[in-house]
Amino acid sequence: MTKRGGAEAGSQERRRGAPRRARRGALRGGAAAIGLGVAIWGGAVLASQLPPWVSAGDTPLPAWVRSARVLKRDQPLFDAPGEGARRRGSVDRNVQLPVFAARRAGGCLGRWLEVGAAAWVCDDAVELSAAGPISPLVRTWREMPDGLPYRYYFVGPDGTFGYRRAEAADIDAPDAQLEPGFAVAIVEERIEGGARYGRTNSGFWLPMRDLGPVRAIAFHGVEVAPGAAQIATAWVVSERAPLYTRTGAGFTRTEESKVRFEVVPYLEEAQGASGKLARIAEGDVAAWISTRDLRRPSVAPPPEVDVEAGERWIDVERSTQTLVAYEGPRPVFATLVSTGKGAPGSQRATPAGTFRIWAKLLTSDMDNLEDEAAERYYRMEDVPYVQYFSKGVGLHGAFWHRSFGQVRSHGCVNLAPLDAQRLFWWTSPRLPAGWTAVLPTAHEPGTVVRVR
Repeated sequence: MTKRGGAEAGSQERRRGAPRRARRGALRGGAAAIGLGVAIWGGAVLASQLPPWVSAGDTPLPAWVRSARVLKRDQPLFDAPGEGARRRGSVDRNVQLPVFAARRAGGCLGRWLEVGAAAWVCDDAVELSAAGPISPLVRTWREMPDGLPYRYYFVGPDGTFGYRRAEAADIDAPDAQLEPGFAVAIVEERIEGGARYGRTNSGFWLPMRDLGPVRAIAFHGVEVAPGAAQIATAWVVSERAPLYTRTGAGFTRTEESKVRFEVVPYLEEAQGASGKLARIAEGDVAAWISTRDLRRPSVAPPPEVDVEAGERWIDVERSTQTLVAYEGPRPVFATLVSTGKGAPGSQRATPAGTFRIWAKLLTSDMDNLEDEAAERYYRMEDVPYVQYFSKGVGLHGAFWHRSFGQVRSHGCVNLAPLDAQRLFWWTSPRLPAGWTAVLPTAHEPGTVVRVR
């Protein structure tokens, strides 16, 4: 799968902030800290009087400066001032960033501003402001009940055209053409000439008559009870799975059944004439179900993580198509996933191994438009909650299918949107509010992801 600002994330994230747009948010630091720095810079001070994050070579700012307003979407941030600095992440337009220090260095005609922990931006990309910085307690995106940050739509069977200006839609020559099945995020709607048009996050106006809404999926994983030696929970993955009762002669099918994505207890196993069954109910007439209709994760020993400190890590089990999140040796969350459908070692397979998350993006565009051998072209705009752990392979939400528990993807680990949302805010590096992408640092490495 080719990711724009995503699956090419290794290079593109470093060149230009990968994700699209985010909502309100905040950064580490606060009004009290900002006030202290500005108060000191506002007058003449000795080097020994400077706060620890300000060096003697720093450039004082006017006393009225309390924040810096970002002027464009996905503004890149760097881990140090000067040319050749490593990408630290990106931040959304109009976010009021706190300002901790100002410094002259190469690569910026003005001053470099420190706007977060190891996060610097050139002052030509911001507007100094007397307004207070955004609260550090607010997430960039608020939690959504369906896990979807935008209203997503699929392009209909006849395709559609996109226009840069709403008033030019269906009148002037189109600026873009979208194929059937492409997915877009609509962030604004408007009526022009009696017809309704929607603006995508990439800035094109599309006729809403050509689009079909994405239906949210309610499925999500489960919290694991503290102290559990095994995960005694399973999910039904068949559309309709028959139940059986145990008799002296073996197992007899009943008229009852379970449906897909139902959560059932996994109490014990037994061998039947046609395969293994699991008991999922107590009582005089205990219910059994074929293990072929279930997915249940196994508890795994930790990889090389700090178990004593309860370091967080993620285990992806391809044989069961499940994911378990751990804190040290303790499983805390489990869910279904869809991994790559390619043969081991192929381009579409999810690679096995132990990795660390190397980039987190609120959204990323994913497509295969450059694959000349593709049988069918696709493009999914603003795929949510992307966490890359092996080059362009990562965890992310998937709103275009409901095949969780089955192999499906082009290599990534597909999650139900609610699970992608939960895990994104649980892993490290933490995404400072107002930011749209973040890369790890030596002080905050990415969460370990093991694929087996």
